[in-house]
Amino acid sequence: METAVAATAAMHAEQRKRGGMSEPDVLIVGAGLAGICCARTLARHGVGFRILEASDAIGGRVRSDRQDGFILDRGFQVLLTAYPEALDQLDYEALRLRPFLAGAIIRYHGHFLRLSDPAREPGALLNNLFAPVGSLFDKYRLWRLRYDVAHETIADLFEAPETTTLQALRQRGFSPRMIEAFLKPLLGGILLDSKLTASSRLFLLAFKMLTEGDAALPEEGMGAIPAQLAQALPEGSIELNTPVRSAGRREVVLESGGALAARAVVVATDGPEAARLLGLGHAINSRSVSVLYFAAKEPPLDEPMLVLNGGSRGPVNNLCVPNLIQPSYAPPGGWLVSTTVLGWPTSDDKLLVNTVRAQLRRWYGLVAQEWRLLRLYRIHHAHPVVYPLDWQQDPRLDAGLYYCGDHRATPSFQGAMESGRLAAEALLGELGIEVQPGLSEAANPAHRPSRPGPQPVSEENDDD
Repeated sequence: METAVAATAAMHAEQRKRGGMSEPDVLIVGAGLAGICCARTLARHGVGFRILEASDAIGGRVRSDRQDGFILDRGFQVLLTAYPEALDQLDYEALRLRPFLAGAIIRYHGHFLRLSDPAREPGALLNNLFAPVGSLFDKYRLWRLRYDVAHETIADLFEAPETTTLQALRQRGFSPRMIEAFLKPLLGGILLDSKLTASSRLFLLAFKMLTEGDAALPEEGMGAIPAQLAQALPEGSIELNTPVRSAGRREVVLESGGALAARAVVVATDGPEAARLLGLGHAINSRSVSVLYFAAKEPPLDEPMLVLNGGSRGPVNNLCVPNLIQPSYAPPGGWLVSTTVLGWPTSDDKLLVNTVRAQLRRWYGLVAQEWRLLRLYRIHHAHPVVYPLDWQQDPRLDAGLYYCGDHRATPSFQGAMESGRLAAEALLGELGIEVQPGLSEAANPAHRPSRPGPQPVSEENDDD
């Protein structure tokens, strides 16, 4: 089979060289994670394609900007290193990942409390047990949850009865105090869902990934992930600043008015855009998020951990200092403070900034007022709302027409990458090309440990 794939690739390359292939085999709309992973699979099987991207760069929602020496990810994002698809397709060493410390610092009743993962930091066990966030029974239930997800496969998790995340936590016996002070801000930040109405399956998947791997940041920002994936694509196969008006069977109509034809079309955009392009007739809803970045002269904390709002007034759900995790995120002598607000509590930018500053002053004192606002990102379609959650939905709409994205799988990096690959594999079947099993694993083995390296060494937080 490897010989057949290589021969097909060589034939397509020769046809392009001679000008004998004026149209690609496949048109892919969208150069986010799903579109790029779809293209990678097609390229490995020798199928020609062209990616049409409306914006000025690849990555979709996974992009990073640079400003005044800081790296600003478009939204607070981390890579969960245990994602199977990420293990298959990414080179973690080349990304130079650095992990957060497992656990969190919780703002609770006017104080900062530290909870860590005792499986990775055994010395913190007693501190965790007697921390006033939750009861001893809650701490046991948290350990039991960790044990359960670690001993089940992802397929097992998706075969379990589905409910909301909040209902699943209640069914496991967690107290209201534990849910409100710790689990709601932690899981709400991951799912971008302050009410925890997201699928219990998605919550269990995220918790399993946190248990088995790390939350990490690449040296060059989260935008380095799509950039690395795209390195495997043929030069000139991505067309930027090319918005599409509509997509149908084997044809794409551009906003400029032109039309492009191919043997197949794959729509790999976010959910609302896919619904518009395909004329689906039903809405694909999204959750929104606001992220504010500040430049500080001194860091508000001294550990590479996430700070959670355990119930204090104000819109900030979580906060971190990214260059405590990954030093490249800030210039020498500078400190980057990232604050996440779930949803859009107000459409007035000035009011939102002032409200966030007021909360930060209560947390860290008047020094927070001196932090310089670098940028406010409002991301309307940050996370698709998928309920009930089907792990792997059929990507085929019609002959020659497919769509993919995390709205077609699990709303996550895992879902976007996997959905793109599965769409390509289904399309290959339609084209009569046998999918070579284990192709990505052979190129980039998933057998390596999911954790990117040792935890960074840092001093303990001072008690407030």
